[in-house]
Amino acid sequence: MSVTIDITGLPPERITFCPSPLAELGAALHALSEPAHHARLHAWTTTTSAALKPELADRLHEADFMWRSTRSDFLLPAQPRATLAEELDDLDRMDDEKFVGAALEISCSHRNTDGLPSPLVDEDSRRRTLDLATARGPRRAAFVERMLADPTATRAWIRRLLEDCDDAFFADTWRRARVQLSADARHKTELLRRKGLAEALTAASPALSLEEDEHGARIVVDKLVHSRTDAEGSAVTLMPTAFGWPHLFALRTPGWQPVIQYPVAARDLGGALPVDTVRLRLEAVAHPMRMRMCRSLARGAFSTSELADAYGITAPEVSRHLAVLKKAGLVTTQRRGRYVLHQLDVAVVARLGSDFLESVLR
Repeated sequence: MSVTIDITGLPPERITFCPSPLAELGAALHALSEPAHHARLHAWTTTTSAALKPELADRLHEADFMWRSTRSDFLLPAQPRATLAEELDDLDRMDDEKFVGAALEISCSHRNTDGLPSPLVDEDSRRRTLDLATARGPRRAAFVERMLADPTATRAWIRRLLEDCDDAFFADTWRRARVQLSADARHKTELLRRKGLAEALTAASPALSLEEDEHGARIVVDKLVHSRTDAEGSAVTLMPTAFGWPHLFALRTPGWQPVIQYPVAARDLGGALPVDTVRLRLEAVAHPMRMRMCRSLARGAFSTSELADAYGITAPEVSRHLAVLKKAGLVTTQRRGRYVLHQLDVAVVARLGSDFLESVLR
């Protein structure tokens, strides 16, 4: 499974490596909202979270669906600028329908964004968007209702939130991070110029590759999702991030220029478990459907019915798969009103590879 970006006929100069302050802010906000995803950033997330004023922390919590389980498309600008203010100005020039569609990433299923009209102009899309938001809780529903009722005011609220994050912590973070990210982008650009796109992609991430045949050329992003988009006549932007690992984002929404955000940092290893527990966990994640479900469960908490809708299987089938994952200690559950939500224990899964290695060498 992979995300494929068709670049047939795309001039080499239309493929660029460049850091983006807005994309890095999005990655930093995700790390703050999901610190378990980013153990190596523990010191930064702990210190930054502790220093946040309660009012700003509350506002971030109110809007965190835009970066917690997935990344809203507007947080990955296709044309990076030198400053956050310039990129926010570009967002202000985006029409309401496109902005709202990009912001409301609210379900483990992306079918609500695949070619359907905007909820600002289509009643069926509006109803579906509100239903999905309601299933995610009253806080999410209230925010989405406000955005649909007054998108202009809500967009201004989001801009102020991002500007306040810049004042509170990100400006200093970006001053330090941009040195590393700019150097990485220059290095990849030089590789692209001297050795070609295949070398530059591989240097950016082992999960990136170039496929070429008689039918054309494609950038392939190795992910547990199957999707295809076309960059012909447009461009492709690759953005390094210091906050991204283990995530590799590939913006592939129809009508948007493809963007790839890749991490520049290496991962850490650690942890150990009894051999029988390691075996049980490896068997649990070996099943193709459970592996696909883990992609959603790693990004947030979902109900049985949401997972059934996302993967086209019945609710009883989902329950059986969840039972296997829960028995292995890989999934936690919580009740929210009448919904029972399931989520992958990311910290446990992150240790699985090193636990396996230690078990065979013990």
